[in-house]
Amino acid sequence: MEPTYELLTIVLRSVSVSGLAVLLSSTWSIPLALRLTLTSSKLGKMVEDLINALTSIPTVVLGLLLYMLLSRSGPLGFLGLLYTPYAIVVGQAILVTPLITSIALTGLLKVKDEVWELLISLGAGRRQVSQALVREGLHQILSSILLGFNRALGELGVALTVGGNVRGLTRVMTTAIALEVSRGEYELAVSLGLILLTVSLALTLVVRRLGVR
Repeated sequence: MEPTYELLTIVLRSVSVSGLAVLLSSTWSIPLALRLTLTSSKLGKMVEDLINALTSIPTVVLGLLLYMLLSRSGPLGFLGLLYTPYAIVVGQAILVTPLITSIALTGLLKVKDEVWELLISLGAGRRQVSQALVREGLHQILSSILLGFNRALGELGVALTVGGNVRGLTRVMTTAIALEVSRGEYELAVSLGLILLTVSLALTLVVRRLGVR
């Protein structure tokens, strides 16, 4: 396989896998953040604290847990997901869920402080309040999704443990870099590292821009 073609396929696979993982995670992370924003109960605060704690979970620990679940002897082994891109998608989706939820929740709570009294005084119902919070906090929500993508794209533990770093199937940028460095072949590793750094920097600038807006 030509080095340029291999580099391109690894980058495209990384972006598609991480992008799909973040989209999947957003389907439950954003509604959860919105639900917690509208909840002032003690249980809601406990869930919020748990989510904040899970943002720092080591990726290798999550990867090990998923491996035990998806292996042939595991409870989900019948699905045949281990060492496939879908396993990485599921793992990364779980990994970024606390991060997306936490950042979106922080932004929505700020919006709530600004518009809550006005909405209530106008007689807005729960549905209308939810729509207003999403509309006014859209840039915070987008920022949380972009940061989640940044985290998923740069993680190694889950991709390596449940993906297996199979060439042409599950090899993504981080696992390819680790492999090439272990071999002492740095050309591809440096190229992928520069691409990963460039994407990460670009996303950071976009998030900063959204924050300013």
